[in-house]
Amino acid sequence: MGPDGLELSRGFRALKIRMAFKEQGSAKFGRLIAKDIAVASYMAGQIEARPLLELFAPVDLNIVCFRHVAKNEEASKMLNTEIMLRLQERGLAVPSDTTVRGKHGLRCAFDNHRTQREDIDGFLVDVLQIAHEIDLEQA
Repeated sequence: MGPDGLELSRGFRALKIRMAFKEQGSAKFGRLIAKDIAVASYMAGQIEARPLLELFAPVDLNIVCFRHVAKNEEASKMLNTEIMLRLQERGLAVPSDTTVRGKHGLRCAFDNHRTQREDIDGFLVDVLQIAHEIDLEQA
């Protein structure tokens, strides 16, 4: 046998998902997806309530694109990239970065049903704290 199964056959990579879907049903998966969307919506509201943070793309599903405000686009890209790297290095969170319509910032995609509002609140505190640290280093 080869690494993918019987010789000359293809591996069935979707088997785990198919079996989980068959066992749990579409209603449960729907609830989990709805929860992820609700968490993203909550995060968007928390970002809008903080003057130093800015949404730069609509939050329609489970993805939130935001950034810490800076004096110009170049400074914003540098600041938010450094925030992302420090979050990752410290093991606090693993956001990615993205550019949408010329604006660069952080991208959070929610696909873990265990994420809670408290996790979002703590994450945003970490973002603001790291931005403050960077500001003090540059002074």
